[in-house]
Amino acid sequence: MFNPATIQKLNKLPTPFYYYDLGLLEKTLDSLKKESGKYGYTVHYALKANSNNEIVTAIRKKGFGADCVSGNEVKRAVECGYASDHIVFAGVGKSDAEINYALDQDIFCFNCESLQEMEVISGLAGTRTARVALRINPNVNANTHKYITTGLEENKFGINLWELETVIGRMKTLKNIQLIGIHFHIGSQVTDMNAYKSLCTRVNEIQEWFVSHKIPLEHINVGGGLGLDYHEPDKNAIPDFASFFKIFADFLEVRPGQKVHFELGRALVGQCGSLISKVLYVKKGISTSFVILDAGMTELIRPALYQSYHKIENLSQINNQRSTINNRYDVVGPICESSDCFGKAMMLPETHRGDLIAIRTAGAYGEVMASQYNLRDKVKAIYSN
Repeated sequence: MFNPATIQKLNKLPTPFYYYDLGLLEKTLDSLKKESGKYGYTVHYALKANSNNEIVTAIRKKGFGADCVSGNEVKRAVECGYASDHIVFAGVGKSDAEINYALDQDIFCFNCESLQEMEVISGLAGTRTARVALRINPNVNANTHKYITTGLEENKFGINLWELETVIGRMKTLKNIQLIGIHFHIGSQVTDMNAYKSLCTRVNEIQEWFVSHKIPLEHINVGGGLGLDYHEPDKNAIPDFASFFKIFADFLEVRPGQKVHFELGRALVGQCGSLISKVLYVKKGISTSFVILDAGMTELIRPALYQSYHKIENLSQINNQRSTINNRYDVVGPICESSDCFGKAMMLPETHRGDLIAIRTAGAYGEVMASQYNLRDKVKAIYSN
Protein backbone atom coordinates (compact mmCIF):
# COMPACT_ATOMS: atom_id res chain seq x y z
CA MET A 1 0.00 0.00 0.00
CA PHE A 2 2.86 2.38 0.79
CA ASN A 3 5.49 2.96 -1.88
CA PRO A 4 8.50 5.28 -1.46
CA ALA A 5 6.84 8.16 -3.35
CA THR A 6 3.72 7.98 -1.18
CA ILE A 7 5.79 7.79 2.01
CA GLN A 8 7.77 10.84 0.96
CA LYS A 9 4.55 12.83 0.45
CA LEU A 10 3.03 11.68 3.72
CA ASN A 11 6.20 12.51 5.62
CA LYS A 12 5.73 16.21 4.78
CA LEU A 13 2.26 16.38 6.37
CA PRO A 14 1.54 17.26 10.01
CA THR A 15 0.62 14.15 11.98
CA PRO A 16 -1.46 12.39 13.10
CA PHE A 17 -4.00 11.95 10.31
CA TYR A 18 -6.20 9.30 8.71
CA TYR A 19 -5.04 8.20 5.28
CA TYR A 20 -7.59 6.75 2.87
CA ASP A 21 -6.67 4.92 -0.32
CA LEU A 22 -9.72 5.67 -2.48
CA GLY A 23 -8.32 3.50 -5.27
CA LEU A 24 -8.42 0.44 -3.01
CA LEU A 25 -11.90 1.44 -1.82
CA GLU A 26 -13.11 1.51 -5.44
CA LYS A 27 -11.64 -1.93 -6.17
CA THR A 28 -13.29 -3.29 -3.03
CA LEU A 29 -16.67 -1.84 -4.00
CA ASP A 30 -16.35 -3.19 -7.54
CA SER A 31 -15.66 -6.68 -6.16
CA LEU A 32 -18.63 -6.37 -3.80
CA LYS A 33 -20.93 -5.27 -6.60
CA LYS A 34 -19.81 -8.09 -8.86
CA GLU A 35 -20.23 -10.86 -6.27
CA SER A 36 -23.52 -9.64 -4.76
CA GLY A 37 -24.90 -8.99 -8.24
CA LYS A 38 -24.56 -12.66 -9.17
CA TYR A 39 -27.50 -13.40 -6.89
CA GLY A 40 -29.45 -10.15 -7.16
CA TYR A 41 -28.67 -9.26 -3.55
CA THR A 42 -29.16 -5.74 -2.19
CA VAL A 43 -26.31 -4.30 -0.09
CA HIS A 44 -26.58 -1.39 2.32
CA TYR A 45 -23.44 0.27 3.65
CA ALA A 46 -23.31 0.41 7.46
CA LEU A 47 -22.36 4.02 8.16
CA LYS A 48 -21.34 3.20 11.72
CA ALA A 49 -18.09 1.80 10.29
CA ASN A 50 -17.06 5.13 8.79
CA SER A 51 -19.29 8.15 8.17
CA ASN A 52 -16.64 10.32 6.50
CA ASN A 53 -18.37 12.30 3.72
CA GLU A 54 -15.90 11.27 1.00
CA ILE A 55 -16.23 7.60 1.91
CA VAL A 56 -20.02 7.63 2.20
CA THR A 57 -20.41 9.48 -1.10
CA ALA A 58 -18.05 7.12 -2.94
CA ILE A 59 -20.09 4.14 -1.77
CA ARG A 60 -23.37 5.81 -2.75
CA LYS A 61 -22.03 6.43 -6.25
CA LYS A 62 -21.56 2.68 -6.66
CA GLY A 63 -25.28 2.16 -6.12
CA PHE A 64 -25.33 0.74 -2.60
CA GLY A 65 -27.89 1.69 0.05
CA ALA A 66 -27.33 3.09 3.54
CA ASP A 67 -27.73 1.24 6.82
CA CYS A 68 -28.03 3.76 9.67
CA VAL A 69 -28.16 3.33 13.45
CA SER A 70 -28.81 6.94 14.50
CA GLY A 71 -30.79 9.93 13.31
CA ASN A 72 -27.59 11.76 12.42
CA GLU A 73 -26.46 8.83 10.29
CA VAL A 74 -29.77 9.08 8.43
CA LYS A 75 -29.07 12.80 7.96
CA ARG A 76 -25.55 12.06 6.73
CA ALA A 77 -26.91 9.60 4.18
CA VAL A 78 -29.43 12.17 2.95
CA GLU A 79 -26.75 14.88 2.79
CA CYS A 80 -24.50 12.55 0.77
CA GLY A 81 -27.24 12.04 -1.82
CA TYR A 82 -28.79 8.70 -0.88
CA ALA A 83 -32.35 8.33 -2.06
CA SER A 84 -34.82 7.89 0.78
CA ASP A 85 -35.89 4.49 -0.51
CA HIS A 86 -32.27 3.31 -0.15
CA ILE A 87 -32.04 4.14 3.57
CA VAL A 88 -32.66 1.66 6.40
CA PHE A 89 -32.78 2.80 10.05
CA ALA A 90 -31.80 0.25 12.71
CA GLY A 91 -30.80 0.63 16.35
CA VAL A 92 -32.12 -0.50 19.71
CA GLY A 93 -32.79 3.01 21.10
CA LYS A 94 -34.29 5.34 18.50
CA SER A 95 -35.41 8.65 20.00
CA ASP A 96 -38.69 10.36 19.09
CA ALA A 97 -36.77 13.11 17.27
CA GLU A 98 -34.80 10.56 15.25
CA ILE A 99 -37.96 8.63 14.35
CA ASN A 100 -39.75 11.81 13.29
CA TYR A 101 -36.86 12.84 11.05
CA ALA A 102 -36.79 9.41 9.38
CA LEU A 103 -40.58 9.50 8.93
CA ASP A 104 -40.29 12.94 7.32
CA GLN A 105 -37.74 11.50 4.89
CA ASP A 106 -40.03 8.54 4.10
CA ILE A 107 -37.13 6.09 4.43
CA PHE A 108 -37.36 2.59 3.05
CA CYS A 109 -37.58 0.75 6.36
CA PHE A 110 -37.24 0.88 10.14
CA ASN A 111 -35.57 -2.24 11.53
CA CYS A 112 -37.49 -2.52 14.81
CA GLU A 113 -36.07 -4.16 17.90
CA SER A 114 -38.99 -4.18 20.34
CA LEU A 115 -42.77 -4.05 20.49
CA GLN A 116 -42.65 -0.77 22.38
CA GLU A 117 -40.55 0.78 19.62
CA MET A 118 -43.18 -0.14 17.03
CA GLU A 119 -45.92 1.31 19.21
CA VAL A 120 -43.99 4.59 19.43
CA ILE A 121 -43.33 4.69 15.67
CA SER A 122 -46.99 4.02 14.94
CA GLY A 123 -48.03 6.80 17.29
CA LEU A 124 -45.60 9.29 15.80
CA ALA A 125 -46.48 8.39 12.20
CA GLY A 126 -49.87 10.10 12.36
CA THR A 127 -51.48 9.66 8.96
CA ARG A 128 -48.29 8.22 7.45
CA THR A 129 -47.39 4.55 7.11
CA ALA A 130 -44.03 3.37 8.45
CA ARG A 131 -42.53 0.33 6.75
CA VAL A 132 -40.85 -1.93 9.31
CA ALA A 133 -38.85 -5.12 9.52
CA LEU A 134 -38.66 -7.09 12.75
CA ARG A 135 -35.11 -7.50 14.00
CA ILE A 136 -35.22 -11.00 15.40
CA ASN A 137 -32.58 -12.34 17.75
CA PRO A 138 -31.67 -15.71 16.18
CA ASN A 139 -29.59 -16.87 19.18
CA VAL A 140 -26.67 -17.71 16.87
CA ASN A 141 -23.10 -17.41 18.16
CA ALA A 142 -20.93 -15.40 15.76
CA ASN A 143 -17.72 -16.67 17.44
CA THR A 144 -16.29 -13.16 17.67
CA HIS A 145 -15.38 -10.74 20.50
CA LYS A 146 -18.03 -10.59 23.23
CA TYR A 147 -18.40 -6.81 22.81
CA ILE A 148 -19.37 -7.14 19.14
CA THR A 149 -21.57 -10.23 19.36
CA THR A 150 -25.18 -9.19 18.80
CA GLY A 151 -27.19 -12.31 18.00
CA LEU A 152 -27.47 -14.09 21.35
CA GLU A 153 -30.43 -13.95 23.72
CA GLU A 154 -28.16 -12.37 26.35
CA ASN A 155 -27.54 -9.36 24.06
CA LYS A 156 -29.71 -6.24 24.11
CA PHE A 157 -30.55 -6.45 20.42
CA GLY A 158 -33.63 -7.73 18.66
CA ILE A 159 -36.88 -9.51 19.46
CA ASN A 160 -36.54 -12.97 20.97
CA LEU A 161 -38.17 -15.92 19.23
CA TRP A 162 -40.45 -16.61 22.18
CA GLU A 163 -41.90 -13.08 21.85
CA LEU A 164 -43.00 -13.39 18.23
CA GLU A 165 -46.56 -14.53 18.87
CA THR A 166 -47.23 -11.57 21.18
CA VAL A 167 -45.49 -9.08 18.92
CA ILE A 168 -47.38 -10.12 15.79
CA GLY A 169 -50.69 -10.07 17.64
CA ARG A 170 -50.09 -6.52 18.84
CA MET A 171 -48.76 -5.34 15.44
CA LYS A 172 -52.11 -6.16 13.85
CA THR A 173 -53.63 -3.34 15.92
CA LEU A 174 -51.00 -0.76 14.88
CA LYS A 175 -52.64 0.85 11.86
CA ASN A 176 -49.63 2.98 10.85
CA ILE A 177 -47.19 0.07 10.67
CA GLN A 178 -46.59 -2.04 7.57
CA LEU A 179 -44.56 -5.22 8.12
CA ILE A 180 -42.38 -5.81 5.05
CA GLY A 181 -39.69 -8.16 6.32
CA ILE A 182 -37.44 -9.59 8.99
CA HIS A 183 -33.92 -8.58 9.95
CA PHE A 184 -30.97 -10.35 11.59
CA HIS A 185 -27.44 -9.42 12.64
CA ILE A 186 -25.23 -11.82 14.59
CA GLY A 187 -22.13 -9.70 15.16
CA SER A 188 -19.08 -8.01 13.70
CA GLN A 189 -15.61 -9.16 12.55
CA VAL A 190 -17.03 -12.60 11.79
CA THR A 191 -14.44 -14.86 10.14
CA ASP A 192 -16.04 -18.25 10.81
CA MET A 193 -18.28 -18.94 7.81
CA ASN A 194 -20.02 -21.69 9.78
CA ALA A 195 -21.68 -18.94 11.80
CA TYR A 196 -23.41 -17.74 8.63
CA LYS A 197 -24.47 -21.29 7.80
CA SER A 198 -26.06 -21.48 11.24
CA LEU A 199 -27.77 -18.15 10.62
CA CYS A 200 -29.22 -19.42 7.34
CA THR A 201 -30.61 -22.50 9.09
CA ARG A 202 -32.22 -20.36 11.77
CA VAL A 203 -33.68 -17.90 9.23
CA ASN A 204 -35.18 -20.82 7.30
CA GLU A 205 -36.84 -22.07 10.49
CA ILE A 206 -38.17 -18.63 11.33
CA GLN A 207 -39.52 -18.19 7.82
CA GLU A 208 -41.50 -21.40 8.31
CA TRP A 209 -43.10 -19.84 11.39
CA PHE A 210 -44.24 -16.82 9.36
CA VAL A 211 -45.52 -19.05 6.56
CA SER A 212 -47.51 -21.14 9.06
CA HIS A 213 -49.08 -17.90 10.33
CA LYS A 214 -49.85 -16.79 6.77
CA ILE A 215 -47.68 -13.67 7.08
CA PRO A 216 -45.96 -12.82 3.77
CA LEU A 217 -42.44 -11.36 3.92
CA GLU A 218 -41.08 -9.45 0.96
CA HIS A 219 -37.65 -8.68 2.41
CA ILE A 220 -35.08 -10.75 4.32
CA ASN A 221 -32.19 -8.76 5.79
CA VAL A 222 -29.41 -11.06 7.04
CA GLY A 223 -27.12 -8.29 8.30
CA GLY A 224 -23.39 -8.25 7.75
CA GLY A 225 -20.36 -8.49 10.02
CA LEU A 226 -17.91 -10.02 7.52
CA GLY A 227 -14.43 -9.78 9.03
CA LEU A 228 -11.07 -8.57 7.73
CA ASP A 229 -7.49 -9.84 7.83
CA TYR A 230 -5.83 -7.44 10.28
CA HIS A 231 -2.54 -9.38 10.18
CA GLU A 232 -1.98 -9.34 6.40
CA PRO A 233 -3.72 -6.19 5.11
CA ASP A 234 -1.80 -6.11 1.81
CA LYS A 235 -2.05 -9.83 1.07
CA ASN A 236 -5.80 -9.85 1.73
CA ALA A 237 -6.75 -6.27 0.92
CA ILE A 238 -10.16 -7.20 -0.51
CA PRO A 239 -12.42 -9.57 1.46
CA ASP A 240 -13.57 -12.85 -0.05
CA PHE A 241 -17.02 -11.62 -1.03
CA ALA A 242 -17.49 -14.56 -3.39
CA SER A 243 -17.38 -17.14 -0.58
CA PHE A 244 -19.45 -14.95 1.73
CA PHE A 245 -22.37 -14.52 -0.66
CA LYS A 246 -22.19 -18.13 -1.83
CA ILE A 247 -22.90 -19.29 1.73
CA PHE A 248 -26.26 -17.55 1.59
CA ALA A 249 -26.95 -18.64 -1.98
CA ASP A 250 -26.35 -22.27 -0.95
CA PHE A 251 -28.06 -22.38 2.45
CA LEU A 252 -30.69 -19.62 2.65
CA GLU A 253 -34.10 -20.73 1.40
CA VAL A 254 -35.50 -17.70 -0.42
CA ARG A 255 -39.23 -17.68 -1.13
CA PRO A 256 -40.60 -16.60 -4.54
CA GLY A 257 -40.53 -12.82 -4.92
CA GLN A 258 -38.40 -12.24 -1.82
CA LYS A 259 -35.45 -9.85 -1.85
CA VAL A 260 -32.37 -10.55 0.25
CA HIS A 261 -30.55 -7.63 1.89
CA PHE A 262 -27.13 -7.31 3.50
CA GLU A 263 -25.60 -4.53 5.58
CA LEU A 264 -21.80 -4.48 5.36
CA GLY A 265 -19.51 -1.85 6.84
CA ARG A 266 -16.07 -2.93 8.02
CA ALA A 267 -15.56 -5.20 5.00
CA LEU A 268 -15.97 -2.24 2.63
CA VAL A 269 -13.79 0.39 4.27
CA GLY A 270 -11.47 -1.23 6.81
CA GLN A 271 -8.46 -1.94 4.62
CA CYS A 272 -8.48 1.35 2.72
CA GLY A 273 -7.69 3.39 5.84
CA SER A 274 -4.57 3.79 7.98
CA LEU A 275 -3.75 6.00 10.94
CA ILE A 276 -0.50 7.83 10.22
CA SER A 277 1.59 9.06 13.13
CA LYS A 278 5.13 10.09 14.05
CA VAL A 279 7.38 8.92 16.84
CA LEU A 280 7.73 11.47 19.61
CA TYR A 281 10.10 9.49 21.80
CA VAL A 282 11.68 6.08 22.20
CA LYS A 283 11.76 5.36 25.92
CA LYS A 284 13.76 2.59 27.54
CA GLY A 285 11.85 0.67 30.20
CA ILE A 286 12.80 -2.08 32.65
CA SER A 287 11.46 -4.99 30.60
CA THR A 288 10.61 -3.31 27.29
CA SER A 289 11.14 -0.20 25.20
CA PHE A 290 8.27 2.14 24.40
CA VAL A 291 7.68 3.83 21.05
CA ILE A 292 5.58 6.86 21.98
CA LEU A 293 3.49 8.22 19.10
CA ASP A 294 1.66 11.51 18.56
CA ALA A 295 -1.52 9.48 17.82
CA GLY A 296 -3.40 7.82 20.63
CA MET A 297 -6.56 6.00 21.64
CA THR A 298 -8.39 9.23 20.83
CA GLU A 299 -7.72 8.48 17.14
CA LEU A 300 -8.04 4.68 17.27
CA ILE A 301 -9.74 3.24 20.34
CA ARG A 302 -10.16 -0.36 19.15
CA PRO A 303 -6.97 -1.76 20.77
CA ALA A 304 -7.92 -0.19 24.12
CA LEU A 305 -11.58 -1.16 23.87
CA TYR A 306 -11.39 -4.62 22.28
CA GLN A 307 -7.72 -5.52 22.73
CA SER A 308 -7.72 -5.72 18.94
CA TYR A 309 -4.65 -6.25 16.79
CA HIS A 310 -3.55 -3.77 14.11
CA LYS A 311 -0.44 -4.23 12.00
CA ILE A 312 2.07 -1.46 12.73
CA GLU A 313 4.67 -0.44 10.16
CA ASN A 314 7.64 1.92 10.41
CA LEU A 315 7.34 3.66 7.04
CA SER A 316 10.59 5.59 7.48
CA GLN A 317 12.51 2.33 7.66
CA ILE A 318 10.76 1.04 4.54
CA ASN A 319 11.75 4.21 2.73
CA ASN A 320 15.27 4.77 4.04
CA GLN A 321 16.33 1.20 4.79
CA ARG A 322 18.40 2.59 7.70
CA SER A 323 18.40 -0.61 9.66
CA THR A 324 17.68 -4.29 9.25
CA ILE A 325 17.66 -4.88 13.01
CA ASN A 326 14.28 -5.77 14.49
CA ASN A 327 13.57 -4.74 18.07
CA ARG A 328 10.67 -5.45 20.39
CA TYR A 329 8.59 -2.40 21.34
CA ASP A 330 5.36 -1.50 23.09
CA VAL A 331 3.79 1.05 20.73
CA VAL A 332 1.81 3.57 22.77
CA GLY A 333 0.16 6.97 22.52
CA PRO A 334 0.37 10.19 24.57
CA ILE A 335 -2.98 9.88 26.38
CA CYS A 336 -2.92 9.76 30.20
CA GLU A 337 -4.25 6.19 30.36
CA SER A 338 -2.26 2.96 30.57
CA SER A 339 -4.77 1.46 28.11
CA ASP A 340 -3.49 3.90 25.46
CA CYS A 341 -1.48 1.19 23.73
CA PHE A 342 -1.62 0.14 20.07
CA GLY A 343 0.39 -3.03 20.49
CA LYS A 344 2.68 -4.80 22.95
CA ALA A 345 5.92 -6.57 22.04
CA MET A 346 5.67 -5.45 18.43
CA MET A 347 8.67 -6.38 16.28
CA LEU A 348 9.80 -3.28 14.35
CA PRO A 349 13.02 -2.12 12.70
CA GLU A 350 15.15 0.02 15.00
CA THR A 351 12.93 3.04 15.54
CA HIS A 352 13.86 6.66 16.20
CA ARG A 353 12.22 9.98 17.03
CA GLY A 354 10.53 11.42 13.95
CA ASP A 355 9.95 8.10 12.19
CA LEU A 356 6.68 7.83 10.28
CA ILE A 357 4.39 5.06 11.55
CA ALA A 358 1.34 3.51 9.88
CA ILE A 359 -1.30 1.68 11.92
CA ARG A 360 -3.07 -0.38 9.32
CA THR A 361 -6.69 -1.45 8.76
CA ALA A 362 -8.03 1.64 10.50
CA GLY A 363 -10.64 2.57 7.91
CA ALA A 364 -13.42 1.04 10.00
CA TYR A 365 -14.11 2.19 13.55
CA GLY A 366 -11.13 4.55 13.55
CA GLU A 367 -12.16 8.06 12.61
CA VAL A 368 -15.81 7.41 13.42
CA MET A 369 -15.00 6.51 17.06
CA ALA A 370 -12.50 9.33 17.62
CA SER A 371 -12.79 11.56 20.66
CA GLN A 372 -11.23 14.76 22.00
CA TYR A 373 -10.34 13.30 25.37
CA ASN A 374 -7.47 15.25 26.99
CA LEU A 375 -8.70 18.16 24.82
CA ARG A 376 -7.00 16.63 21.81
CA ASP A 377 -7.44 18.27 18.43
CA LYS A 378 -9.64 16.41 15.96
CA VAL A 379 -7.31 15.10 13.26
CA LYS A 380 -7.76 15.45 9.52
CA ALA A 381 -8.31 12.92 6.78
CA ILE A 382 -6.05 12.72 3.73
CA TYR A 383 -7.07 10.93 0.53
CA SER A 384 -5.19 9.26 -2.28
CA ASN A 385 -6.38 7.68 -5.51
